[in-house]
Amino acid sequence: MPFSPAFRPRLIDALRGYTKSRWLADVGAGVTVGIVALPLAMAFAIASGLKPEAGLWTAIIAGFLISALGGANTQIGGPAGAFIVIVYGIVERYGVANLLISTACAGVILVLLGLFRLGTLVRFVPVSIVIGFTNGIAVLIALSQVKDWLGLSIDRMPGNFFSQVSTLAQHIGTFNPYAFGLGLACVALLFLWPRLFLKGSPVIRLMEGHTVRRFARVPAPVVALVALSLLAWGLRFPVETIGSRFGGIPQALPVFALPDFSWETVRLLVTPTLTIALLGAIESLLCARVADQLATDPHHKKHDPNQELMAQGAANMIVPFFGGMPATGTIARTVTNIRAGATSPVAGMVHALTLLAIVLVAAPLALHIPLAVLAGILLFVAWNMGEWHEFVRLKHFSNHYRLLMLGTFFLTVVFDLTVAVEVGLFMACALFVRRMSGLFRAVREPEPIPTPPSAAPGQHTVARWRLHGALFFGAAAKIDPIVQAVETGPPGMDVVLDACELVALDTTGLDALEQILKAVAARGGRMSVVNLHEQPRSLIERSGFADRLAAQGGASVDV
Repeated sequence: MPFSPAFRPRLIDALRGYTKSRWLADVGAGVTVGIVALPLAMAFAIASGLKPEAGLWTAIIAGFLISALGGANTQIGGPAGAFIVIVYGIVERYGVANLLISTACAGVILVLLGLFRLGTLVRFVPVSIVIGFTNGIAVLIALSQVKDWLGLSIDRMPGNFFSQVSTLAQHIGTFNPYAFGLGLACVALLFLWPRLFLKGSPVIRLMEGHTVRRFARVPAPVVALVALSLLAWGLRFPVETIGSRFGGIPQALPVFALPDFSWETVRLLVTPTLTIALLGAIESLLCARVADQLATDPHHKKHDPNQELMAQGAANMIVPFFGGMPATGTIARTVTNIRAGATSPVAGMVHALTLLAIVLVAAPLALHIPLAVLAGILLFVAWNMGEWHEFVRLKHFSNHYRLLMLGTFFLTVVFDLTVAVEVGLFMACALFVRRMSGLFRAVREPEPIPTPPSAAPGQHTVARWRLHGALFFGAAAKIDPIVQAVETGPPGMDVVLDACELVALDTTGLDALEQILKAVAARGGRMSVVNLHEQPRSLIERSGFADRLAAQGGASVDV
């Protein structure tokens, strides 16, 4: 696509004709999502090997910027579960300072992708690869939470799958039943809470009116966080908390600070930077597409992928200077935002301001939050994040689809997301070439047209072939039988290629046609290509092949 530096946030259009009723709906939705985001932001940061405030300030700063500058009506940005494995690996290998540099550089890449209008390229990633790495990340998130869920005494978890499993097995003797009980109760509460208020449930039959609706509106993660934290604090459970591990959350605004920066460092961080940029782009645009499908508000418009990428990039460029982590679109919070009645990006901005108010006012209370409860929340997130039913549906798809999905899944779990996506895309391209080459056929007409005995001297036998599909580098070898038929056929045989079903031609395919022309000319015959579509005809004419056909005894390209 042509370069177009257009920068037009969706907020500008959303505020046209903005009414008080829409403002009230956006404020209500924003407050709801802000409360939901509180435990998730802390849990994502801790699971990534960072302090809880890194997740909170990412949700506040990036969440505000993504909503204010983005190209979607109701998308909520912030730290995401998909980044946990990536961020933990970068922190483990390069350190926190280099994570900040990678995040900022990834933000620059995202801005450039949006400026050059390359947002639609993300859709070229096959769905099998997306499902594979999403399920793989979900498995790794769940594995990373086993330590806190079981209350194991492990100073630091390693970064790779087999080492994590080995470390957990070695320290299983430090199992803490109190932590396990809190984590299990958290998962159970997250699962049961929304179902308590379904139509026909015992709770609905016992309770009537506004009381039920007020209880139903309280988000399940908030209920689990508050109730189980109070339980652990009141009964003095011997479990690790945010206070015991991190000393609490600062009750003040973050300080702007520049990480140590050098081009030598940036060169070493190319791979993690590209990984953050790629994953951020995929997650944000997938989330925006989900939001478009779920939205029922009459004011909703389809998202602008390029504007969304620019907003994601701007957020990721700024957040690291305040100690934040990578940010992207978040499906769970976006869905919550839509279901809470959001109509515009104002809801996302209110969500960020709500989080800010909570942090500045209630930060000391976070001291008592058990890490086992946050682990339970992330286990539930991992379960909902994975598309586990796709494993069951594999039997309905081709071997190509199975290979891509399962290969990406296992590579994500065993190695890392970068390797999985790189290998997955390579396999996707290779399998696509194989499939497309299998669709190409060169079919000879049942019988050549014989020369009648009374024909004039010099009249030739004519052999016709019909070309089907795309003649490209992966299928060029299928032209060889035509060359062999010409070389072993009667002298002076004319060849007619009927291209009425030839949908595409590349330079390698054109070279294969050149080989046919040389074989025909060497035997004293002529060659014609008829019924060409626009793309093959254009290439044949631009390359001069049409002129070479015409020079062979008057044969020409018939369009």
